[in-house]
Amino acid sequence: MKCRNCNNKLRTDFSYCPDCGSKIVRNRLTAKSLSYDFLERYFNLDNTFLKTIWHMITKPKDVCGGYISGLRKKYLNPVSMLAISLTLSGFILFLMKKIAWSDIDFSKISYAQTSSGGAGTEKIMSSTMEYSSLLFLFYIPILAFASYLFFNKQKYNLAEHIVTSIYALTSFSIISAVYAIVVLLISPQFYINTALIYSLIMVLFCVYVAYKNSMNTLKSLFWRVPMFLLIFLVGYMGISIVTVAILFLTGEISIQDFTPK
Repeated sequence: MKCRNCNNKLRTDFSYCPDCGSKIVRNRLTAKSLSYDFLERYFNLDNTFLKTIWHMITKPKDVCGGYISGLRKKYLNPVSMLAISLTLSGFILFLMKKIAWSDIDFSKISYAQTSSGGAGTEKIMSSTMEYSSLLFLFYIPILAFASYLFFNKQKYNLAEHIVTSIYALTSFSIISAVYAIVVLLISPQFYINTALIYSLIMVLFCVYVAYKNSMNTLKSLFWRVPMFLLIFLVGYMGISIVTVAILFLTGEISIQDFTPK
């Protein structure tokens, strides 16, 4: 008998390969076994997924600092966290476009109004949502750079701050996905109207994670946090300008969307 993953010879009574650690699968794949594997992998109380999410709230330095220092088995790696987060974001986008969209009054969204009224706002938001996953990825280097400048007592390099930012963003995204799904199903208008507050809480959570990983003093937060937010705001505005420019160039929006009827 051989391991299907590393071709190491196995005894017939082995449940795991002693060479690569893979579980020995003897039975044919079924819907029941597939469901069990999914639940066991991501929702077992002893599993790395829930442990990673919980410790990102209670002790993020153990998660981020652990990965940076070489700890790989205790917590879910940042790439897997990013994949789960993007999957949930895609599902939320589906709910928004297919279920909640018709219940939203775009003329009442004060932070995104155009001179052409709700129709222009709806078109711009619809076009922007198509790039939401890409925009999410662009936030990572911005947050990492801000953290590198103002929360770096540990002397992490930029790549290590990117790991911290991925953990922070994806953890918040996964945790808040439950809220987003419930509110979208109950009151889509409320979800849209409070989007800026949601974004602010997301950035503050990233500040919290950066601070916990930095070992900086609590007193220094009085100047570090405003500077962190300033760098993020500049990066956010830059991404917004580039996004609007791309939408103009691709013809998804036009100047008529900003002019009164």
